[in-house]
Amino acid sequence: MARFNHKHVLITGGTSGMGLAGARRIAAEGGAVAVTGLDAGRLAAARDILPADTLVLSNDAADPAAALSLTAALHQWALLDGVWLNAGYAAIGPLEQVDAGAFDAMMAANVRGPMLQLAALSPLLAPGASVVVTSSSSTYEGAAMTGLYAATKGAVVAMARSWATAFAPRGIRVNVLVPGPIDTNFRHFLPEEARRSFEGFVVSQVPLGRAGTADEAAAVALFLLSDDASYVTGSQYAVDGGLVML
Repeated sequence: MARFNHKHVLITGGTSGMGLAGARRIAAEGGAVAVTGLDAGRLAAARDILPADTLVLSNDAADPAAALSLTAALHQWALLDGVWLNAGYAAIGPLEQVDAGAFDAMMAANVRGPMLQLAALSPLLAPGASVVVTSSSSTYEGAAMTGLYAATKGAVVAMARSWATAFAPRGIRVNVLVPGPIDTNFRHFLPEEARRSFEGFVVSQVPLGRAGTADEAAAVALFLLSDDASYVTGSQYAVDGGLVML
């Protein structure tokens, strides 16, 4: 397959997990990829793993200035045929532990970040481009410990629906990836025992009986980024083993 021949795709949060899996697959299918990340070790590893012509950028979605710096870095690269807004983070805990600092930090990374990024990147989107935004099955699970995170990922869904309408006159599609329990390092913030307990609880509710892989999630994102999904916009695609049955 060569769905991405002569295409340029940006993946934020592309130095690990689903984003990195997607970057590798796009490159294998003939595309040029730019990825962003924060962790110096993962940035270095991505440079080693991905083709030499990959643009690997240190960029913090939570920083209000980062959207403009990202656009500046991409301006001389190419018009974008695809954008996967995948950067973000999760933290869980009871409502009583949420304070203004925690609220502002997660909203900045998971909501304001992609909003400002896409606003800044809009002039660089080629006609007929595709945008994919990563949400989460947490939006629909109603889990007691994920209220703040679920709120940020619910906001992503609402934004994407509006973006799909706004970009339609330019032939640009906007869709949402809704991952469930994907086996990545996304919950690295939890102590090992707590992580296993939490993931075990979630996986026990999955009809397919297992966590998904980063490649399985990336495969759906790449479908949405490719011309195979040329008549798909404003939609949500769950990759969750049947957890929420969207």
